[in-house]
Amino acid sequence: MLRKVTLLAAALLLVGGPAMAAGKAHEPEPVAFSFEGPFGRFNQVQLQRGYKVYREVCAACHSMSLLAFRNLGDPSGPFFDPKYSAAKGKTSNDNPVVKALAADTQIPDLDSETGDAIQRPGIPADRFPSPFPNVIAAKASNGGIAPPDLSLMAKAREGGPEYIASLLQGYGPPEHGVTLAPGQHYNKYFPGGVIGMAPPLAPDQVSFDDGTRSTVKQQSEDVAAFLMWAAEPKMEERKKMGFSVLIFLVLFSGLLYASYRRVWKNESH
Repeated sequence: MLRKVTLLAAALLLVGGPAMAAGKAHEPEPVAFSFEGPFGRFNQVQLQRGYKVYREVCAACHSMSLLAFRNLGDPSGPFFDPKYSAAKGKTSNDNPVVKALAADTQIPDLDSETGDAIQRPGIPADRFPSPFPNVIAAKASNGGIAPPDLSLMAKAREGGPEYIASLLQGYGPPEHGVTLAPGQHYNKYFPGGVIGMAPPLAPDQVSFDDGTRSTVKQQSEDVAAFLMWAAEPKMEERKKMGFSVLIFLVLFSGLLYASYRRVWKNESH
C-alpha cells in the first residue's frame, strides 16, 4: 500500500512539475544603474532617453498622473538646468525645454466661455495627460484591463527598475506547459508567464538625440531608469542628507566621548 502511495505521489509531481515551473517567473537580470548604491546619482542623459521612450511608446497606453511637466526640470530631473533654479530667482516653469515639451502636448480642458470640451497646448504646471478619457475607455481598449499608471511603478514592483527592464526584454515563445489565449503573450519575467501587453519595443523604434544605439535592451534600461526617477525624484537629496547625518553622528559621538573622558578622568581612582 505504501509503495502505491509513493508511486502516485511521484506521478503527481512529474505531471505537476512543468506547470509549477511554468508559473514561476524568472529573476530579473541585474543592471548596473548609475543611481544604485549610497553615492549613486541619476544619469541625466539616460533620463532624457528614458523620457523619450515613455513619450513615444509607453504614453500611448500608460498614464503618469503624479508627474507634471515642470518636474522634468527639477533638480536631478531629465531637463534640469541650473540657470532655472530658486537660487537664480527662477523655477523649472521658466525652463524653455520644459515649456516646449509641455506645449507639444495637447491637454483636455473646458472652454471658459462656452464650457465645451477643448484641447489646448500644455504648460509646465500641467500633469502628464492620460491616454484615455476615463477608466471605462481604458478597459475597453485593452481587453477589459486598464493599463496601470506608471508614476510609482518602479517602487511598486519587487525588483524595481531591474524588473521593468527585464520585463520589456522578456518576450518570446512560451515554455512547456504554458498555454496562450488569443491576445495573450509569453513573458518569462512576468508572474505566471502570461501577459496581456504585447511587446512594446523594437530595435530603432525610438531615435536617441545623443546618438546612442537604440536597441531593445537600451530602450528598456533607459525607460526603467526614467520610471525610477519618477517614483523617487528626491533620491539624490535623500542620499546627501543621509550622508550628512552620518557625518554629524560620527562627530557628535567623538565630542561625547571626549566630554566623558574630561568629566570623569579623575573619578576612576
